[in-house]
Amino acid sequence: MNDPRQARPTLLYVDDEEMACKYFARAVGNEYEVLLAGSAEEAISILRGKGSRIAILVTDFRMPGRDGGDLLRQVALESPQIVRILVTAYADKDMLLQTVNTGEVFRILEKPLELGQVRETLRLAAERYRERTVRHQRLVAIDETLAFLAHELNTPLAAIANFARGIESRIAAEYNPQRQSEIGQAATSMHDNAQYCLAVISSFLQSVRSNGSRASPQNNTSREVTAGTLVAALLDTYPFAGQQREWVQVEVHGDFAVHTLPNCVALVLSSLLSNALRALDGVGSPSLRFVVADEPDAAIRICDNGPGIPPEVMGRLLVDPVTTHAGTGGNGLGMIFCNRVMQSFGGGIRIESTSGVGTTVTLDFPNTKSRMHRSNR
Repeated sequence: MNDPRQARPTLLYVDDEEMACKYFARAVGNEYEVLLAGSAEEAISILRGKGSRIAILVTDFRMPGRDGGDLLRQVALESPQIVRILVTAYADKDMLLQTVNTGEVFRILEKPLELGQVRETLRLAAERYRERTVRHQRLVAIDETLAFLAHELNTPLAAIANFARGIESRIAAEYNPQRQSEIGQAATSMHDNAQYCLAVISSFLQSVRSNGSRASPQNNTSREVTAGTLVAALLDTYPFAGQQREWVQVEVHGDFAVHTLPNCVALVLSSLLSNALRALDGVGSPSLRFVVADEPDAAIRICDNGPGIPPEVMGRLLVDPVTTHAGTGGNGLGMIFCNRVMQSFGGGIRIESTSGVGTTVTLDFPNTKSRMHRSNR
C-alpha cells in the first residue's frame, strides 16, 4: 500500500495513442510517478504487478479492444482504492451517465486536455486517495480491535452461559423451594446476560465489517446518522433494570452528523452508559444526562451525580486497566477501549469528576478538540 503522505503519488495513464501518453507524462511527470499503458489489457497487467503502488488511474475511453469504461469497471471491482478518471473526446451522454452513476469514475476529462484542468483534477484525485487510504488504515485498526475483543470475550461468555444452565438443572434436588427460586433466577439472569453479550459482539462485529467493505463515495448519499439519533437508539435498546430508564434525560442543544463509524460510537456510548448506571447504584436521587451539542464544538456529554472517581484512579483511567467497580464485574478495560475507538477516527475523550458530586465524560468528534484531556475539578 502506498504511504498516503508520499511526495509523488503513482499514476497510471492509459491511451492507445503513443503521442498522447508521452504528452501526458511530460506534463505531470514532475508531480507524479507516471506509468503508461497502450491498452486496457496492458493496464491490467501493470495493475496486477504494481497495483499496490498506484493511486490514480486515468484512461481514455475509445481504444481498440476493451474500452476505458470496461477497464474502469474491472478496476472498481478489483482495486477500489484507486481513484479513477475517464478521458473522452466523445459526447456519449448515455455512456457518461452510466459510468458516473455506477461509481466507476471520480472525474471526467474532455479532449483536448487542458493542462490546468488536468492538474487540478489530479490534485483532487490524490487528495481522495489519501482520504481512502487513511480511512482503510483506521478500519483495519478498529477491525483488529473488535476481533481481539470478540476472541477474548466469546469463550468466557459461552462458559458462563453453560454454567448457568448447569446450575438451573441441578438446584432442584439440593435446596428448598425458596432457595431454588433465588438461585434459579440468578442462573437465568446470568444466562440471559451472557447470551445478550454474545449476540451484541457478533452482530456488531459483522455490522462494522460489512459497512467498511461497502464504503465508497457514492454511499455518502445515504441518510446521515446524527449524534442525537445514536443516543435515542441506545436508550431504546439498552437493557435497563428496574427504574434505571427514569434516571436518564437527554438534552439536544444542536445535533450534528457522525460521519465516521457510527456503530463504533454507539458501542462507546453503550459502555459509558453502563459505567454511569453502575456508579449511580445506591445514590439517593440518581440522575444521568446525555447532552448533545454542536457548539462551540461537536460533542456528546454523559453527566451523572454519582460518587465521582477517586483522584488516584483518574490519573490512570484511560491508559491502565483500573476500575472502581471490581466487585460488580468491572475490570477497567472499558475506558481503554473507548479511548482507542475515539482516537482511531480522530476524536477524543475528556473526563471531569468531583468526589461526592459526579462525573462528566465528553466525547469530542473529529475537527474539534481531538486531543485527550483529563482534569480533576
